[in-house]
Amino acid sequence: MILVGFVIAILLPMLVRQWTTGIPITQATQYNTALGGVMALLLGVLSYRRLHIFPGIVAGSYVFMALTTTFAVLAVSFFMMRIDYSRLQFLSSYLLSLALYLYIHQKIALHRRLRVGVVPSEATLRLPAFDNVDWILLEPQDAPDKIVVDAIVVDLRADHEDCWDTQITHYVLRAIPVYHFKQVIEQLSGRVEIKHLSENTLGALNPNDVYLKLKGAADILAATVLFLVLSPIMLVTAMMVKIDSPGPAIFRQQRIGYRGKLFTIYKMRTMRVDTPTVATSDVQVLQNAMTQVDDPRITRLGQFLRRSRLDELPQLVNIMRGEMSLIGPRPEAVPLSRWYEKEIPFYHYRHLIKPGVTGWAQINQGHVTDVADVREKLHLDFYYVKNLSFWLDVLISVRTLRTMVSGHGAR
Repeated sequence: MILVGFVIAILLPMLVRQWTTGIPITQATQYNTALGGVMALLLGVLSYRRLHIFPGIVAGSYVFMALTTTFAVLAVSFFMMRIDYSRLQFLSSYLLSLALYLYIHQKIALHRRLRVGVVPSEATLRLPAFDNVDWILLEPQDAPDKIVVDAIVVDLRADHEDCWDTQITHYVLRAIPVYHFKQVIEQLSGRVEIKHLSENTLGALNPNDVYLKLKGAADILAATVLFLVLSPIMLVTAMMVKIDSPGPAIFRQQRIGYRGKLFTIYKMRTMRVDTPTVATSDVQVLQNAMTQVDDPRITRLGQFLRRSRLDELPQLVNIMRGEMSLIGPRPEAVPLSRWYEKEIPFYHYRHLIKPGVTGWAQINQGHVTDVADVREKLHLDFYYVKNLSFWLDVLISVRTLRTMVSGHGAR
């Protein structure tokens, strides 16, 4: 598909320009534009493919985002380095790339169903249903070269009969991907359940330290820049909070953060000042104190701030202080976190990485209050910990921007 993109989006505009203007394709502006277009197209498609490995990537907006970003970066590079290029040819390459890959996405990606072969066992016979997956039950007498599937799932910890061990070996030799059933479920659902830590359920008991350090440095740099740029907005918002209802503009609360350490989180106040503080271990009181749908304690302005996530802007200070990250599991109030630790096994494992302003659980589930929902949220957090990477952070950033516009999940 990349080669088709090169022909239609890069070569075609070059030939049309030569035919209409007489400028040869070897001329500097033609050559520079084409070379830059190849790089932008290649990086855009590869970026989208890297994002597409994560659950929930079905919207063509990610194609638009990936290609627009790479072509925009290229345009800025041309300008900064004073490289001659054809603006019309460049724009044509961008629009043709966008049209082509959106068409491919609509015709192929959205309608593609996965055929996944299943080696029967106690665990694999209870696989959950997914909209885009057909589970194909295999038989030991099936000829491996006659099986038409995209992948095969098997319980690699089960004791299989010799005939199945032979079949699985044949599948591998035929280059059919063979996965442990839990790995497939995690990638299809975007959630990870932890039942024990004895065999590194999350892949490693400690996430990638190198990436965490790079991510921490990037967080501080980005938060500093954002704080300087958004300071006027935060100042105006704080003034509006003061005008809307009596009380301080900034809400402060102790939360549990990185490696279980306490820190004070900052938010724009969205509730009345007479709202009681959660400082009890009583379960019923804790449940009542959680923010509910259409909670009467939320101020008029607070509703808007929560939907738009503008109430989170003061947490840029927490990031600059190294207490939080832009992306990570949301930090909970101390009493709630202590309660969850008693109710949900391995809850405290989410403190392995810095808490974030937004995260995988927030974009997939939104705000929750019930313990069962918190358990589901934890499984989403574990997925993030296990798959922590630059590309997953990019995906979360893009979907967070969409959430800020739509207001999904806010309370």
